[in-house]
Amino acid sequence: MGFSKEQLLARLQELQIDYSQHEHPVVLTVEAQAKYVGDLGGGLSKNLFLKDKKNRLYIVSALVNTKVDLKVLSTRLGLGKGGLRMAPEEALGEVLQVPLGCVTPFALVNESARHVALLLDQGFKSQEYCFFHPLSNDMSISLNVSGLDKFLKSVGRDPTYVDLEASPSVGKDQPPDLAALVPTSSTVFSDPSENATSTNCSVSSSGANTAKVTANPSKPSSSVKNAKDKAVKSANPSASTTNVEAFVESILDKTSQLLLKEITEETIKEHGGQLGTVVSNIIRSRLSSDLNSTTMTFKNTAYTEGFHAGIHSSPRQSF
Repeated sequence: MGFSKEQLLARLQELQIDYSQHEHPVVLTVEAQAKYVGDLGGGLSKNLFLKDKKNRLYIVSALVNTKVDLKVLSTRLGLGKGGLRMAPEEALGEVLQVPLGCVTPFALVNESARHVALLLDQGFKSQEYCFFHPLSNDMSISLNVSGLDKFLKSVGRDPTYVDLEASPSVGKDQPPDLAALVPTSSTVFSDPSENATSTNCSVSSSGANTAKVTANPSKPSSSVKNAKDKAVKSANPSASTTNVEAFVESILDKTSQLLLKEITEETIKEHGGQLGTVVSNIIRSRLSSDLNSTTMTFKNTAYTEGFHAGIHSSPRQSF
């Protein structure tokens, strides 16, 4: 079990780190947090929990107004333009051991997070003090950079501050400037999005006959492919990455168009009373990968802009 808020505050007191604490209702976004501490001066922070293709994990902690481009950051780390994405929520509990919405550098106090890299915004150094959640989002604490550094060094971390808005060229004669910050070890955790596989579903029809529906996303029927292509075009992710209504509408478009394509006279005659189950299984298997991708885009954009509510909009759970 990870450190609690009380244990963390006790650790800061033991280290003689000066801080101020401000209790408030549970907040899920930086904007909501600002209603309670935004008028106290200092800098509000947004904290991104990321992973690369080798399951190496990163916390990027930045001032709320700092623009963090994940593609640029990924290139600077030597991971390629698509090398970074949001870490799955499972890693929050298994590795950082904090609830959703509570990612901060303080999570590194847990031994399970020993291989998680930390990139700090150099903008923190320009602030008299900065606000972070102390492993729980019903409180914010403020401390200066020297206090944060003292805490990090106490858990074996050498604080690294970088210009997160920089976009230096990377090429043959200009190696990635942040490559040295990539963790040397990957972290073991369960990532459902990488373990998803196609499934075979057997659906019993009336009598002894069985109608087998094989979910093979790599070879979809032409009608399903056309429906998916049409749905993707009508629900452009770029237009819905920060708009919840547009995001939900895109999911409904994808589902409804595929549903209409699957319900034909032929399928009705073939499956009869089991048609609903058959079509449901087809839709689930065909759209799983597509919707995971759309959801990840929504989450990435929301996090990048500092709205932690992005991850709370995942259709799999109510965050």
